[in-house]
Amino acid sequence: MEKRIHVWDAHVLMEEYRQLLQDERIEALPLVVSGSSMTPFLAPGRDTVFLSRLTEPVKRGQILLYQRDSGGYILHRVCKVRQDCFTMVGDAQTELEPGIRPDQVIAVVKCAKRKGKMQSPGCFWWEFFEKIWIRMVPLRPLVRSVYEPFRKMRKR
Repeated sequence: MEKRIHVWDAHVLMEEYRQLLQDERIEALPLVVSGSSMTPFLAPGRDTVFLSRLTEPVKRGQILLYQRDSGGYILHRVCKVRQDCFTMVGDAQTELEPGIRPDQVIAVVKCAKRKGKMQSPGCFWWEFFEKIWIRMVPLRPLVRSVYEPFRKMRKR
């Protein structure tokens, strides 16, 4: 059986997701990761996140889907929480994005299918990226440069 891939315009898809997330009967909506800013936790084309409406206060380490004022849709992790805004950062990034308002948030990631396995709060990799990796933003380039040669050796 041939697997078909449908590519949707992001604005059309996100408007549909916004509408669907209003329905309390819907627990989560799948979204295939398309950008590389959340590597190494989430890889584009390989991994899927499951989005849910935000029903609780936002916490540091959570992954949110939000829309920038420029119109782009972004999936990043919460680095800092203030009463009126959040500071976000991708797992592959070292530059923080402050000033994300609550009204820009579309959904929260409840779980993810990573490398073919379900990941959710409580599992090792989820907890590592949510609690440890988020605190290592300035050290990320160093950690990745040390890790990369080992990763390449493993692939051989």
